[in-house]
Amino acid sequence: MRENKFAPITGTVMPRFSGLATLMRLPYVGLDDESIRAVDVGLIGVPWDGGTTNRPGARHGPRQVRDLSTMVRNVNRASGINPFALCNCADLGDTPVNPVDLMDSLGRIAAFYGEVCAAGIAPLSVGGDHLVTLPILRAVAKDRPVGMVHFDAHTDTWNRYFGDNAYTHGTPFRRAIEEGLLDPKRTVQIGIRGALYNDSENDWGERQGIRVIDIEECRELGVEGVIAEARRVVGDGATYVTFDVDALDPVYAPGTGTPEIGGLTTLEAQRMIRGLQGLNLIGGDVVEVSPPFDPSGNTALVGATLMFEILCVLADSIRGRKSL
Repeated sequence: MRENKFAPITGTVMPRFSGLATLMRLPYVGLDDESIRAVDVGLIGVPWDGGTTNRPGARHGPRQVRDLSTMVRNVNRASGINPFALCNCADLGDTPVNPVDLMDSLGRIAAFYGEVCAAGIAPLSVGGDHLVTLPILRAVAKDRPVGMVHFDAHTDTWNRYFGDNAYTHGTPFRRAIEEGLLDPKRTVQIGIRGALYNDSENDWGERQGIRVIDIEECRELGVEGVIAEARRVVGDGATYVTFDVDALDPVYAPGTGTPEIGGLTTLEAQRMIRGLQGLNLIGGDVVEVSPPFDPSGNTALVGATLMFEILCVLADSIRGRKSL
C-alpha cells in the first residue's frame, strides 16, 4: 500500500468553521495535478439537477455538503474503520456541468469520470439529482456491467416523462440497464415506497430481475435481514452503491426533491451501509440533497455522514483488493 499522503484537517488543529471547504476537510487535488496518481478514492461534487421533475435545488447540494462535512471525523465508532488510514482520499472538486443543456451535461459528467476511472481512482460522489448516477456508471461500468445496492423511495426505472423525455431523475437505472451498465440480476433496491401513477409502474424492473425490497419488507426483514439479502443479490462481483436521501423519512432529510413519508431512519441507513463491508465495492454516491428545502442544514449533514459511511466500506474494499 502506498504511503498515505492525504489526511483530513482535524478540528483540534483548525476549527471546523474555518479554512477552505472541501469534502471531509481533505486536500483538493485537480485531475491535472501530478499528485492525482497517488489518490485511491476521489470525493467529487456533481452540482447539477437538470433531470429534476419536482422540487429543484439539488445542484446546490455539493456545496452545502462540503460545508457540513466538516463534522466528519476520522474513525467510524461503530465499525472501527479509519478510511483515511486505509486509502489516499482527496476532494477532486466538481464535475463540469451545463445548467441549460441536459444532454451536454451528461456528456461532460461522463467524460470527467472517465478520467477519474482511467487514473485508477474509485469515485465517491455527492449530487445533484439522481440522473447524475447514469453518467457516473458510464465510466465505472465501461468495461462490464456492475451490480448495485440502491437506497431510495423510488425505483428510478421509469421510461419517459412529459412525452418522449427519456432522461430524468426517475429514469437513470432503466437507461443504465438498457445500455448494459447495470446487471439487473445483481441490483437490489431498498426502501421503495409511495403511491404509484399506475399499478404496473414497477413491472419493467422486476421483469429484468431487479430485487426490490419495499419499505414494508424492510420492516419485516429488519436491518440484518436486508443486509443479508443485499449481499446475496450482489454477490462477489463489482458493485456500486447509490443512496438517494429520500430513502430516509423526511423527518430526517426534509431537504430533498421528492420526499415520501414512512422511510428509513438515519440509524437504519447507517447500519445497512456498514453491513456492506467485505463486498467488492467500486464506487458510490449520495444524491438529491436540496439545501433550499432545509435551511437548517440537517439534510446536508445527513448526506455528508452517509458519504462517510460509504467511504468506510469502500476504502476497506479497496484495501482488501490491494492486499491480495
